[in-house]
Amino acid sequence: KERKLIDFRNKVYIAPLTTVGNLPFRRIMKHYGADITCGEMALADQLLSGKPSEWALLKRHPCEDVFGVQIAAGHADQYTRIAEVLANEESLEIDFVDMNLGCPIDLVCEKGAGASLMLRDKKLRGSVEGMLNVLPCPVTIKMRTGWNEKDPIAHMLVPKIQSWGIDGIGAFMIHGRSRLQRYSRLAKWDYIAKVASSQTPDHAQIPVIGNGDIFSYTDYEEKILSQISKGEEGGGDGGNKNNLLPTAMLGRGALIKPWLPTEIKERRHWDISATERLDMLKDFVRFGLEHWGSDQQGVNRTRRFLLEWLSFLHRYVPVGMLEVLPQQMNHRPPNNMCGRSDLETMMLSKNCADWIKISEMLLGPVPEGFLFEPKHKANSYTKV
Repeated sequence: KERKLIDFRNKVYIAPLTTVGNLPFRRIMKHYGADITCGEMALADQLLSGKPSEWALLKRHPCEDVFGVQIAAGHADQYTRIAEVLANEESLEIDFVDMNLGCPIDLVCEKGAGASLMLRDKKLRGSVEGMLNVLPCPVTIKMRTGWNEKDPIAHMLVPKIQSWGIDGIGAFMIHGRSRLQRYSRLAKWDYIAKVASSQTPDHAQIPVIGNGDIFSYTDYEEKILSQISKGEEGGGDGGNKNNLLPTAMLGRGALIKPWLPTEIKERRHWDISATERLDMLKDFVRFGLEHWGSDQQGVNRTRRFLLEWLSFLHRYVPVGMLEVLPQQMNHRPPNNMCGRSDLETMMLSKNCADWIKISEMLLGPVPEGFLFEPKHKANSYTKV
């Protein structure tokens, strides 16, 4: 069976997003125009031990017409074994498998997985070869610029992987930050362009997709389309081909502004109303109860995931309230902002109690003594 590569060009791709990139959220993203979606990062050792909650991360909704799963592992045998399981699991429909070489979380990196796999060539090569020996679909490789900001290595690692001559690598996904940066400071798009022009003409060219800080259609055009046209004019770095694709790969931008695919495709800043955003949350709750169940346990899980999402959504400042367009992802909105309605003001609140009130509007009262603390600790604003 011939392996069918994914055409990412001129598409909006929703990056794998831990916790908040769940199936009900991806249904919302499809509604707003996302073309390609990917499940949350799943750990190979947990999948191989048969953990049901980990396998649930690989579930696809029928509306997801191009869908991938992301796997993190620290060893070639783990990647190969899970690839065999995925290839033989008839109930799974997967268009591509994304290898995670970008996760900065200590627990993942300590196992040799995530960003630490970028530093271990032999294990990485064995992992890529092992997966592509058994998978009928392509593999994409998501990585960061390197371990730390001062010593980026992606521009050396990409041509090295290219030189291995392994058939079936669909794309490199480059997040323009190092592992130690996590999500702080701005993504380095000049460096992403350098990585995109790093492949040698002696081997088959592999597409490169950039990722980081896309928060408006103007960001997409300035950070990606302008880099592509620069590369076409100058022939890339050192005369090599510029392999950067016109792909809008969205991470936190999609969490804060889920209607971003619409803005990119229609080339506009959408002043979406608070009632339209509440309707979006109603849809999420409906999808959540379908996915996690409508019993008390399902309601609790839907509420938890809604609150995790609200911990990102409140950072959106409505277009009609901005003095300068567009909003930048790393600019912290002022405290105690007043919206143009009570609902909009509540949606702007950084206070967990207000997020809980929004959840009560949609799912009824919380149990007595209910507490919520977001899993993520946002470390992504400009340091003062």
